[in-house]
Amino acid sequence: MHSRIVVVLAILLLVLGPTMSAQESQWEPAIAKFEERDAKNPPAKGGIVFVGSSSIRMWNLKKSFPGWDVLNRGFGGSMTSDSVEFAERIILKYEPRQVVIYAGDNDIARNKTPQTVFDDTKELFGIIHDALPETKITYIAIKPSIARWNLVGKMREANSMIESYSTQDERIDFVDVDTPMIGEDGQPKPELFIQDGLHMTAEGYSVWNELLLPRLVKKES
Repeated sequence: MHSRIVVVLAILLLVLGPTMSAQESQWEPAIAKFEERDAKNPPAKGGIVFVGSSSIRMWNLKKSFPGWDVLNRGFGGSMTSDSVEFAERIILKYEPRQVVIYAGDNDIARNKTPQTVFDDTKELFGIIHDALPETKITYIAIKPSIARWNLVGKMREANSMIESYSTQDERIDFVDVDTPMIGEDGQPKPELFIQDGLHMTAEGYSVWNELLLPRLVKKES
């Protein structure tokens, strides 16, 4: 019986091993590219790091916030748990004075519950503040979109929990992008989205820029 169990376990390791390895390394190429750039041109510490999924990755931060020391560490398709996993390599090592986060969109689309999104977000907040207790965290609410309108209820539920949590800590700032992205008909404004109905146009980012600019933390002189 013992030998049979050993054989079964060995087979499972052979079958599942490559799959588990692939899952673990899914984002490694993206993270490695960040590190390659850092090696060639090391960012100054104490800046503002933007992290999260494709809405961050596609954001032209230098154009949106000229004169600000912003660093884009968004990787498309990622979930909140991915930012948790790579927090040391994409956030903490830069010792930022502010971290801007957009995540949760893909989480809900992949059937994670609002509670799980909240728990993962709270974990990310904790990791940042355990290492960098003075760092300001700015959390951008999960946006309403045309492509994922059927999920907006769950997204708003997650937003509500995160917003409520943020009120308990003055170091965390919750940014409501839901309200300004909704038209008079109660639907997402179409001009804010590119053809896929998910990612944003320049006009969409303009809405975010206007909301974010007054919330950016100035560097101490």
